[in-house]
Amino acid sequence: MEPEEEPEHKRRHLNNNNNSSMARHPSSPPPDDNKPVDAAVLQYQNQKLVQQLDTQKHELQDLDYKIKELKEKQASYDETLINVNQLWNQLIDDIILLGAQAGSGQSALQSLDRVESSRGSLPSCPPEDIFLCRLLETDAIQSTKHDGPIDYVKEALASRGSSTRELMRLLEDALDSQRTKFEDIAQILLGKPSAEDAITQLRKLDDLIREEASHLHEVVDVLHLKHKKYAHEIQSCIDNHSVDQLEIKRLAGDLEESMAELEESRRKLINLKMQKDGVSGMHVPIPVPVIVPSITNGTVSPEKPSDRSKRLRELKESIEEIKVLAEDRLSELQDAQEDNLILSKQLQDLQNELKEDKYVYASRPYSLVNDQLQHWNAEAERYKMLTDSLQAERHFIMRREKDLIGKTESTDAARNKIDISESKVEELQNQLQKCIVDKNEMEIKMEEAMQDSGRKDINEEFQVMASALSKEMRMMESQLKRWQTTADEALSLREKAQSLSSLLDVKTTELKNLADECARQMRQIKSLKDITEKMQKEKQELEIFLDMLGQQIYDTRELTEIKESEHRAHLQAETLRSALDEHSLELRVKAAYEAEAACQRRLSVAEAEIAELRAELDASDRDVLELKEAIKIKEGEADSYISEIETIGQAYEDMQTQNQHLLQQVTERDEYNIKLVSDSVKEKQSQSLLLSEKQGLTKQLQQLNGSLESLKSRIAQSEEQMKLHHREALSSIQEDRHMAMNLEAAKWELADAEKELKMLKSTVFSSEKEHEQIQRKVDDIQVELDNERSERKKLDEDLMELNKTVADLTAETGEAAILQLQEEIKDCKAILKCGVCFDRPKEVVIVKCFHLFCNQCIQRNLEIRHRKCPGCGTAFGQSDVRFVKI
Repeated sequence: MEPEEEPEHKRRHLNNNNNSSMARHPSSPPPDDNKPVDAAVLQYQNQKLVQQLDTQKHELQDLDYKIKELKEKQASYDETLINVNQLWNQLIDDIILLGAQAGSGQSALQSLDRVESSRGSLPSCPPEDIFLCRLLETDAIQSTKHDGPIDYVKEALASRGSSTRELMRLLEDALDSQRTKFEDIAQILLGKPSAEDAITQLRKLDDLIREEASHLHEVVDVLHLKHKKYAHEIQSCIDNHSVDQLEIKRLAGDLEESMAELEESRRKLINLKMQKDGVSGMHVPIPVPVIVPSITNGTVSPEKPSDRSKRLRELKESIEEIKVLAEDRLSELQDAQEDNLILSKQLQDLQNELKEDKYVYASRPYSLVNDQLQHWNAEAERYKMLTDSLQAERHFIMRREKDLIGKTESTDAARNKIDISESKVEELQNQLQKCIVDKNEMEIKMEEAMQDSGRKDINEEFQVMASALSKEMRMMESQLKRWQTTADEALSLREKAQSLSSLLDVKTTELKNLADECARQMRQIKSLKDITEKMQKEKQELEIFLDMLGQQIYDTRELTEIKESEHRAHLQAETLRSALDEHSLELRVKAAYEAEAACQRRLSVAEAEIAELRAELDASDRDVLELKEAIKIKEGEADSYISEIETIGQAYEDMQTQNQHLLQQVTERDEYNIKLVSDSVKEKQSQSLLLSEKQGLTKQLQQLNGSLESLKSRIAQSEEQMKLHHREALSSIQEDRHMAMNLEAAKWELADAEKELKMLKSTVFSSEKEHEQIQRKVDDIQVELDNERSERKKLDEDLMELNKTVADLTAETGEAAILQLQEEIKDCKAILKCGVCFDRPKEVVIVKCFHLFCNQCIQRNLEIRHRKCPGCGTAFGQSDVRFVKI
């Protein structure tokens, strides 16, 4: 019984050594047989290493938390700096444009150019200080001797504040000058000036208005140029962004190619290692107990039993050494496999980070470019609003004809935009029809795929995708209906604008007619006033003459002189009467007064009508402005709808690519399953061939060893004992594996199982080779038995030992490997099943603890108030659940 106990003792010792070496370090060499290692020491070292790993993990988590807090603080700091800079820039631009409106002219434009030139350049400073440099309008933050960069920042802020105050002072000066001019003109006009003074003041006022209009023209032209410049820059930024996206896609393709090359080189390296291990295993010297017959005078000389026992012991020792080497190679291969898995996971993480849009959006260059683009968009919108307001003021200042021309141009532009939006809507409808056709084709393909593959999970995924696509199509149809309604509203608004423009034309003609009538009546009033002034002068002269006559009556003169004076007075009276009769002064004066009163009444009526018409004009102008704003709002809504349609189209394209990727994965899985089935069939065929060969050999052994029934009974008993020991060993191995899988459940994936299957195939191949070698040994032993029939009694013990060794080798190599493969396949399938119901596959991951379960079990757990992970008991929420494709 000693040779039976020795292999068991060595096997347990090797299992303990392998487990401890795998727990301590993956690349540690196995201990020698002469130097046994204490299991308690190894366990203590493993505990220390686990504690160190836990402390390092906690430190890493703390560092990650601190880094996240710093990033959040930096982001909030950058946001505040961006907002302050935008508000400050807006304040400066508003001050400059108000100065231009107030009449500063070229100085305002020069200051605007200076501000734009200072804003356009990127500061050469570190990325964390770029927003502060933009706020300070400097290229770099310099540090002083005492307080570092704080004094420099204060000085820069003070300089920028002084510049803004200087701009405010210039604006106040311009406003004061304009106010003084208008106050002088108002005082002159309110002081009841003469007609010539009023005409000169009105001419001055017209000149001022013309100058202001010319200044506003210049400002509007400059703003138009800047708007075009900003539009060109925004378009260039969009083009650069598209080019960057293409470059990212190209780099992703290159990375995929390099990943494929790395995978191929890794496979080649594994194949080379396997070939090297096979060659080294083939070169291990195995002593074969062959009995060489020595023929002397026609008789066979047998070997001694002591030599045979020595050879058998050497054979057992060589077999044990081969097992140790094989286990060492397996441990090395497992270590290499784990290293390759770690590297592949790292590469996959890098690839996912490069492919993810979040990584691109979270990068600092993209954030800088995005902030610049937002800033330029805000500036462009603000300048657009300012240009619109200036254009509105210019339209108020200019004549009505230019206003009507601008309105017609705006309506034409609105018509063109509406036509463009209608064409885009038609294009989108065509795209929708194409999408519907593609969806129908996809549904047909899905039905075919569902008929071909009877998997429930794939069918459910396709149904979910089809429902999502149908929902998206419904949403797109509803959005198209909304856009059609908005287009109808825009057409109705266009008709209203046309009717209002016609009303404006009618009102302007009426205003012109009323102005002509007022001018004619004013001329009549002036002529009547001249006549009344002449009549008053003549009346005064007549009164003077009457006074003179009265004084002459009281004079004491001679009769002749008095008679002469009376005669003269009579003559003068007659002349005056004739003059009064001729001119009919009284009637004409009365008529003049009546005409003057009538003209004043008509003037008051005309002024009231003019005020009413002006109010109507103002109301119509307000209506036109409201319509313009409504058209602008509709245009913005149309642009937003178009952008939404584009995003939906992109999402649909992404869904199509995902569908294609899923179909490719399904085909790859089917091909891999077919390969597995074919490999299993081949293995079964080889196993059946081996079994048939074994049966033939057993028949031959039965024919040859008919007389050895007692030995067979003993062999059967020993085989039963070996089976019991083998079952115990398998149970212990299964327990160890279950413990290892429970510890590393989160890290296992389907690729690990596939690679392990490949490695196990190589081990099966090596075991088949060993089995062939053992069969050759059995043939040699059978030849020896044929030659040594005469010495059966002496060789019974040797035959028992040889049969035991043969049974051990066959049980350990062939059947053990197959059972091991089957158990590992079952374990892999159990890993892919849910740990709660053990029926459905794993579909959902909990982000907090990274445990995988099926969707129905997690949904059932989410319905409970206290939601905890079934595996570890950690609390989680709806947002912590993510779908996973396995």
